[in-house]
Amino acid sequence: MDNNEKIGIEERSFKFALEIVNLYKELKNLNEFVISKQLLRAGTSIGANVSEAQAAQTKKDFITKMTIASKEARETRYWLQLLQQSKLVGINFNNYLIEIKNIINILTKIVKTSVHNLNVEIKSLKT
Repeated sequence: MDNNEKIGIEERSFKFALEIVNLYKELKNLNEFVISKQLLRAGTSIGANVSEAQAAQTKKDFITKMTIASKEARETRYWLQLLQQSKLVGINFNNYLIEIKNIINILTKIVKTSVHNLNVEIKSLKT
């Protein structure tokens, strides 16, 4: 188990956002301006939505924010895959792709568990 697996999603998504910011700088230095901006927006939005979810007013609000974070993570994976497969720049994106896959898996589990728990709670209130 690597150290990233021991930290929470809020810290993990923040660290990933910092990595994306640094990657964005590197991409700009290599004259890649279009996809890098999309990557920056999506990659930093994950952590912002996870952070917002921590202050959610309701369980539904929490689920909504985490779902948005999950969607942004999937978009981030798309841009990373596009950069890697297009070979626009000579950067190895494998570590970024591994980490975004892990983040997507964590967010998916959080959303599914939260939806399940909310449904159980709603059912128990009806009885």
